[in-house]
Amino acid sequence: MREFIVEADGGSRGNPGPAGYGCVVLDAVTGETLVEAYEYLGVVTNNVAEYRGLLAGLRAAHDLDPTARVHVRMDSKLVVEQMSGRWKIKHPDMKPLALEAGRVFPPGRVTYEWIPREQNKRADRLANEAMDSGASASSVRQLPADEAEADVADVRAAQAEADVRAAKAVASPGWAPADMGAPATFVLLRHGETPLTPQKRFSGSGGTDPSLSDIGREQARRAAEALAERGTIQHILTSPLTRTRQTAQAVADRLGLEVTVEDGLIETDFGAWEGLTFGEVRERYPDDLTTWLSDPEAEPTGGGESFAATATRIAATRDKLVAAYAGRTVLLVTHVTPIKTFVRLALGAPPESLFRMELSAASMSVVAYYADGNASVRLLNDTSHLRP
Repeated sequence: MREFIVEADGGSRGNPGPAGYGCVVLDAVTGETLVEAYEYLGVVTNNVAEYRGLLAGLRAAHDLDPTARVHVRMDSKLVVEQMSGRWKIKHPDMKPLALEAGRVFPPGRVTYEWIPREQNKRADRLANEAMDSGASASSVRQLPADEAEADVADVRAAQAEADVRAAKAVASPGWAPADMGAPATFVLLRHGETPLTPQKRFSGSGGTDPSLSDIGREQARRAAEALAERGTIQHILTSPLTRTRQTAQAVADRLGLEVTVEDGLIETDFGAWEGLTFGEVRERYPDDLTTWLSDPEAEPTGGGESFAATATRIAATRDKLVAAYAGRTVLLVTHVTPIKTFVRLALGAPPESLFRMELSAASMSVVAYYADGNASVRLLNDTSHLRP
């Protein structure tokens, strides 16, 4: 029985925004690229674009040989986990696409594997080509034999080069990655306390937008002093909410830098739970809370933002900022969920890990991003600067 590898990706500039997908079908034995396809989708979300890429890749493989086995490789944890049956599919835009994808081949003939973004560059390139071309962009290309042979040679040459790099990395002492140049380093600073913080109330982007308390302003001052002593911060970006802007400004005044507002750093919207304690939510919305704690796609009562949606937003913000600040050290002043999500994505950890991290007010965490797509978590929940 013939075997194919499908690599697929999708993207949306704005989420939702102008979107496109790309997919590649490979011969699993020879590595030969058999089909390349991409399409501009108009305005949809990242997740919908990723599902559309998967569906196009499966259909292209089916056109080549409907009796084949297919191994799908994608850097979308959401799509891989949902199509593997480990995560529930609740979003109304994705359910029909997932069902359709599941019907292209008989059950059991398709397997799924999550891969890092840097290993999905071909599909990513095609998706970006679709988004760059816009409106009528669409292409399905079956490679002729001579071009396919050249492609196989390129793949093998690239693999040989990767093997050499890997051998050098193994031969190097310590745990450091191969020299990829200076990384983009994000110092993630949670804002100082607000009146809601010590009461442990849900305080997201849909609430009252509280200001810092007196304690919170002192915490921001101490964070600013600690960052001034380090002397490494080159840029300051902040969530648009008042508590983060006040914290960022305290640091900016001490360091003599400007503050840039980055909307992608905003806290999750907790819907009807805003301003309530965990216990109050459990009393009023027990079923919704139970679902939210077990399903990353579940939204808080009243149409808040799911953890899956937050992760998609933070991943897009991360990619944009890594590209813009390569080799620089940037202070990102933000909130609990975004910081935990930056760390979770850097570690490749499951969504439930969000509940296993402690993140105190005015704490600092650090993640570095290298040119090869790898990330290194260097610090988590440091509050040493807050102690007398």
